[in-house]
Amino acid sequence: MSTSGFPKLIPAFTAYIEIDPPSVFGTIARGNPLNHVVILPSSTIKSEPGYPIQLDATFVSGGDFIKADPDGRHVRLEVQSLAKDKATGGFVRFNYTGTVFMGGAAGKVLRGDAGAATTPFGDAFMTPIFETGVPELADIQNKIYVGAGRFVLESGKPVAVEYKISEVTA
Repeated sequence: MSTSGFPKLIPAFTAYIEIDPPSVFGTIARGNPLNHVVILPSSTIKSEPGYPIQLDATFVSGGDFIKADPDGRHVRLEVQSLAKDKATGGFVRFNYTGTVFMGGAAGKVLRGDAGAATTPFGDAFMTPIFETGVPELADIQNKIYVGAGRFVLESGKPVAVEYKISEVTA
């Protein structure tokens, strides 16, 4: 089997997103809840060492709309957020869609189950889109990225989602 022509991934960013507990504000198909999660301003997104686009940003605002599939096996993420880069002082819009498998450890975290703990990577995936008016960061808008996530639970701290985000390349 040849892997010729398949895309490759280049490690690009780590996003560490602290969140408030979900707020249920409605229902969708078959009574599944529609939730909203606020992204806390302590959240960050930073470039990996050696990545050519250098970003070190703190979130200014953001939220995640979480919708469960009718069968309850997955939830769909729809995030819109804004971060401010430390070096340039400019803003970066960081939006993404994603899926989380609810049958594993990540599902325990999202449901607030007793015994929920930090999860491995593998139950949560996302596709981000970046937008900015900052010339030094403009190339971020012209690339395709994917990310794998996990939930981080630490005593006395908000629940966090950590994403390892890679650039898709030839």
